[in-house]
Amino acid sequence: MPTVDKIYQTNQLAQLRNKWKQSGETVVFTNGCFDILHLGHVDYLEKAAGKGSKLIVAINTDISVKKLKGPSRPINNEYARARILAALAFVDAVTFFSEETPETLIAMLLPDILIKGSDYKISNIVGADIVSRNGGKVETIEMVEGYSSTNIINQFK
Repeated sequence: MPTVDKIYQTNQLAQLRNKWKQSGETVVFTNGCFDILHLGHVDYLEKAAGKGSKLIVAINTDISVKKLKGPSRPINNEYARARILAALAFVDAVTFFSEETPETLIAMLLPDILIKGSDYKISNIVGADIVSRNGGKVETIEMVEGYSSTNIINQFK
C-alpha cells in the first residue's frame, strides 16, 4: 500500500474506525507533532502499535505546531511528517488536527486505547475521560531518554 493511502481526512478516518470496530480490531490512538522523526518517536510508536491491532497517529498541523513550539517550527511540513509516519509498517492511519488538543478527534474516533508518553500523568491526558467513559483504556509508554526534536534542533544551533 502506498504511504499516501494511509493518510486520512477525519471523516474518512471515522468511517475506517467504524469498519475496524465492526471487524473486532483493537484501535490505538496517539498524537503529537513528530517534527523530526527520531529513535524516541519510532520506539514510542512501535510500542503503541503493540498495544492493539490498528494504530492511528494524529499529528498537529503546521499552524498548530507553530502555536506550540514557536515561529521557527515545524522543520518538516505536515505533509512530509504524515508521509514519513505513514511509511512505518506499524502505523495504520495518519490524520491531522489543527486545534490546540485532539479532544474532538478522540471523541469522534473513540479509540479502544489512548496512548501518550510517560511524561504525562493519565489524569492530564487530553481525551482520557472520553476514552474511559466509553470503555477504553488510557496508558503511558516510557520514552527513550535523551531523544526529542527540540534537543536535535538545539544541537545544530
